[in-house]
Amino acid sequence: MVRRFFDLPSLTGLQAFEAAARLSSLKLATAELNVTSGAISRQIKALEAELGVPLFIRTGRGVRLTPAGSELYSTVAAGFSRIADVARDIKRGDQSRNVTIATTDTTGTMWLVPRMPEFWRRHPDIMIDHQLAENSRDFRPEEVQLRIRHGMGGWINDVTEPLFDEWLYPVCSPAFAARHVGTTVADLPKLPLLDIDWVAPDWITWEQALLQGGVTSRSFRARRLGKFSLAMQAAAADQGVALAWHRMVGPMLERGELVRLTDLAFRAPGTYYLTWNRGHQLSPAAQLLRGWIHEQAAAERSRPSPEGMASDEIADPPPVHRPTHGLNT
Repeated sequence: MVRRFFDLPSLTGLQAFEAAARLSSLKLATAELNVTSGAISRQIKALEAELGVPLFIRTGRGVRLTPAGSELYSTVAAGFSRIADVARDIKRGDQSRNVTIATTDTTGTMWLVPRMPEFWRRHPDIMIDHQLAENSRDFRPEEVQLRIRHGMGGWINDVTEPLFDEWLYPVCSPAFAARHVGTTVADLPKLPLLDIDWVAPDWITWEQALLQGGVTSRSFRARRLGKFSLAMQAAAADQGVALAWHRMVGPMLERGELVRLTDLAFRAPGTYYLTWNRGHQLSPAAQLLRGWIHEQAAAERSRPSPEGMASDEIADPPPVHRPTHGLNT
């Protein structure tokens, strides 16, 4: 048998391993790769046999990587991402003008996209592809150059640059507020509350928000909606009180579509970050978008906090290299 030049394991096995590791699930990897569950299991077992070590620990809720699996995954994921970058460059031609950025639907529709016209005025020749999804599992890392994400940081495979922090508080329509003048935090459980049917681990529910205000009542009426933006529209349409994320609803408050109700306001755990894979080199267009996002974040940080104080200072990122390469600068 002819020896493989690079002495690599089966690429099919590596593909199955990467998908299962990224999704933490053999079942989800099966669906993504459109193969049978038996095929996925055989490919991973063959890979483990060839390497001589287990790569996964099987649990009742899926799989998690062993130390050897984590080491292999970081390299395989970076390699696949780089291959995908090159393949897209070849298919699309000059990729110096194309950027794919991923955000949650909420951050994309309510913070990033409304600000994009200013970016287009500066750089009309750059193409931006937006990937919007609430669950990070819906993103394909090999297709994304930049991400805006909220969390505690510590994504080991990513470069992370902080953007701004966040607060939460109740909002409603001006008409609703006029009908409930004098409402206190303790009165909130008696009102129609608009809650969001969410799956993200850091999403704050009304029960948690009321606890922040010292209200332990578990008896309240909550109308559930599937998206944050939908809940804000319902609140503006006089349907009840929603729990707003300060950075997302600023324009609606400025236009008078929403107003705050009660003095309840508290810091959200975590921070918004701009991130990208450590194994990727940002394209010239991505460097320009990165710099522009940090300008927008600096303006966002200058806004007063809901408590009436300036936001906690967040260190500026390193100076952004602004290449020309035929781009508007």
